[in-house]
Amino acid sequence: MVPYPNFDPVAIQIGPLKVHWYGLMYLFGFIGAWLLARHRSSWCHWQKQEIDDLVFYSALGVVFGGRIGYMLFYNLSLLLHDPLSLLRVWEGGMSFHGGLIGVLAAMGWFSRKYARPFFQVTDFIAPLVPIGLFFGRIGNFINGELWGKITDLPWGMVFPLAGNLPRHPSQLYEALLEGVVLFMLLWLYSAKPRPQMAVSGLFLLLYGSFRFLVEFVREPDAHIGYLALGWLTMGQTLSFPMIVAGFLLLVLAYQHPKFSSLQEK
Repeated sequence: MVPYPNFDPVAIQIGPLKVHWYGLMYLFGFIGAWLLARHRSSWCHWQKQEIDDLVFYSALGVVFGGRIGYMLFYNLSLLLHDPLSLLRVWEGGMSFHGGLIGVLAAMGWFSRKYARPFFQVTDFIAPLVPIGLFFGRIGNFINGELWGKITDLPWGMVFPLAGNLPRHPSQLYEALLEGVVLFMLLWLYSAKPRPQMAVSGLFLLLYGSFRFLVEFVREPDAHIGYLALGWLTMGQTLSFPMIVAGFLLLVLAYQHPKFSSLQEK
């Protein structure tokens, strides 16, 4: 068993003002994505103003989509009973799948403003998303939340809010797969011209697969539990359509290749 570090979730406190590590992880993710986008723009023929707007629109999509998605997918009963709970973001609750929908909506807005094809935009931003995913999962780990199932493996950890038995550090599994591995694969794949939609499709396929697999060792939300078959979770239910959509986008991209995702508009 590996001891859990027992982090203080508050990174900085000045009087009544508290800055939490989780909030800083979001900030680090956005800054990291912005820096990498600036770097990619040198060979992808994007202007700096476009990059700045792209990251700003993405941030709006993540925050609003993530919060709305969490309430719809994971806490609908509370939302219906107390609609104002949607605004109480300090109580926690963000959903990746909701954030993804929010980002896609923001990319539609961005592509229309700059007259760029929608999938050219999503192909550009897809390799940047794992940076935010990595920092987000590290934030979950620092908060000691979204832990895994009970395990007897030597790297199991006892999370303070999850009882006295060691559990899978599923947050670190996701940080590794959804963050590091996904970033490396997408970055290398997108370094060469690909058919439009291919990078977006690979992102959906890989993220959906990684998330689906990790859900087998991640404890489901207590107020939801398993949805079916004694093992199907909400995360798997939301990830399966991503796998299908990613596969279809890849097939379409190579069957009917259009402009390269790296081609200038």
